[in-house]
Formats: sequence, C-alpha cells, structure tokens
Amino acid sequence: MLLRRGDHGSLVASVRSTLASLTLLPPDLDTPDSAVVFDDGLDAAVRAFQQQRGLIVDGIVGPMTLRSLNDARWRVGDRMLAYTLSAPMTGDDVLALQQRLAELGYNTGQTDGIFGPKTDRCVREFQRDRGLSDDGVFGPQTFKELTRMGRMVTGGRAQFLREQQTARRRGPGLRGKRIVLDPALGGDDTGWEVDGLCARDLSFDIARRLEGRMTATGMETFLTRGQRENPTQAERAEVANAVDADLLISLNVDGCASPLAEGIAAFHFGTDAGGSSTLGETLAALIQREVVARTHFVDCRVQHRPWDILRLTQMPAVRIDLGYLTNPGNRAALAREEFRDTVADGILVAVKRLYLDGRDEPHTGTFTFSDLLAYEQTRTAAI
Repeated sequence: MLLRRGDHGSLVASVRSTLASLTLLPPDLDTPDSAVVFDDGLDAAVRAFQQQRGLIVDGIVGPMTLRSLNDARWRVGDRMLAYTLSAPMTGDDVLALQQRLAELGYNTGQTDGIFGPKTDRCVREFQRDRGLSDDGVFGPQTFKELTRMGRMVTGGRAQFLREQQTARRRGPGLRGKRIVLDPALGGDDTGWEVDGLCARDLSFDIARRLEGRMTATGMETFLTRGQRENPTQAERAEVANAVDADLLISLNVDGCASPLAEGIAAFHFGTDAGGSSTLGETLAALIQREVVARTHFVDCRVQHRPWDILRLTQMPAVRIDLGYLTNPGNRAALAREEFRDTVADGILVAVKRLYLDGRDEPHTGTFTFSDLLAYEQTRTAAI
C-alpha cells in the first residue's frame, strides 16, 4: 500500500507519529487518527527521512520507506531481541547491537540491522563469554553486560579484513567462482521506455552478454530471472543465497524526467547509521572505475543504499545503473551492441581485479576480455 499527499486515516497518523518521535515533525496530540491528513508538512518530513536513510526521495510511503520508519523507531535496549527463522527481527537496535558486538571482536558479518543466524551465534558466544545462559535472547541482563564492556576493536574495519581474507583464500583465478547476475525489472515492468528501447530488455541483454563472458572464463553464473519474470528484490536475494554465490551483480538502466540526467552510478549496501558491506563497496568502486573509463559516461560515483537486493544477500552485492534512457547521448550508446559488449567487458575485468587485489594489475580500462581469457587459460594450464 502506498501513502502520499492527500491521503488520510490511521495509517497516515501512524507515519506522522513515527516521524514526530524522530523529531522530524512536532507532536500532534489533538487530532483524531481518522482525521490526520497527509499534508505538505508530512510530505516534507517524509522526504527528509528518505534523504537521511538513503532512500529514493519521492515523498511516497511505500514498503521500503515504511520498513525503514519501523526500523528507525527502535534503540538498543528498547525490546527483547532473538532470532526467529520465519520473520527475522529488524531495526536500528539490531544494527547497533551488531556494531557493538563487532567492536568487541565478534564476527557478526554484514551490519545490516537483521537479527539473523550470524547475529544469533555472536549473541550466544558473548553470553557464554560473560557467564550468562546462552539462550540467544538479547534481554535486560545481556544488555547490561554489553554496556559494561569496553571496546576491544578500535579503528579500521574489521569486517573488511575478514571479507578481504576470504576473497584472498579464493585465489586470483576466476574458474569455479559463483556469480549471480540480476537483470533489473522484468515481466510487465519494463521500466523506462524511449524510442523503442526499454530498461527491462537492455538490462537482460547486458546480463546475458556478461554471463557468456563469465562462463568462458570457467565461472558459474546464475540469473535471478527469465525474460518474462519479475521477482521481488527479496526473492532475487534468495536465489543468490540458495546457490551460495560469491558475488551478486544487479544491472539496471535508469531514466529521469529531465533529459539532462546522465551517467553511471554504482551502489553497495550501506546505511547512514553506519552499516556497510565493505567488500561490496570495493567491488562497486572497481566496476565504476572500469565502466566509466571504457564508456566515457559521466561518473555519478559510488553510493550506499539500504535496498533489499543489497541488504538481504549473504555475499558482497552491488547494483550498477548503466546510464539514462531519457538522455539522448546515453540512449544512443545503449542502443549499440558494441557498447553493451564494452560494458560487459568492464564489469568482468572489475570482478577480476577484486580477486587480483592489487597483484600485477594492468591500468584501468586497458585489460581486454581477450587478455583476461588468455590469462585464465594460462593459469588453468599451469595448475
């Protein structure tokens, strides 16, 4: 359900109450819930909240904004936390708990605000270390012990070191690595359509070109959808988790009301509250550099977002927005097959750079698909 300017009722009142608790609106104590209206003031507050949380700033309260509003209500210690398989608990309190445990040296994985198996394991380890019953429930007693502990890890990014070491152990070769490719949109959702081109088909075409190149290097590749399918972001993340992928790369073509909007942007999981996928951030930066260098599109830089396709994956995940169909120059380039081949080459080389990790790297934009294929074949023959 979407809430927007002009709506009224109890759901609008709930949104207003949450924003007031976050000091984005003054409290409204006199108006009955049924009479609360989604007015200009509430629209401005919703947009301010969306800006703070890294969401699309449209003033519309959809599922993601509603979930973020609910998550923002909680502070660590406000409620009991525990792992529930069917519906994991989420919230800023979970995010703060994960960050605190990470500072104490526990491997919580991605600080995503989801009380999942890794967070449950870390809570139990902490409880055992502190002589508490290791029931995995973060209640008053565990909270009290947590607040008494001083930080054991300061500075740096411990999770990045863990993820980097995992990537190093996988070796510099691409053979055997599992990559999930996620063409955005799908089914009846065509995305932006201009001059006979649509974002849905372009993202799928680039994904198939990239799939062919990755397969040639010995990588295992999986697509999150067929041409007629449009799974939710959560379902796409489930595909990647089910195959135990090493990476997920989501591909999208954007558009805008203004024809002046143009360029390429890369996204990794992250929140303004401090959660971040560190290796995902590294991969996003590598892809951004390679594709911009090869296409000469405007560099819209690397950014963090809390989108489900990035948040719910158990491996580093990125989304790449490969230009604007509404921009004449970007559109003309995207219409050419050789350009889409160039994009696929750049993304593949960036993945290779992630595993090379600085070892014998050629300059950005100069490593060709032929060079990479020859490198992989030589390496396989040597093994």
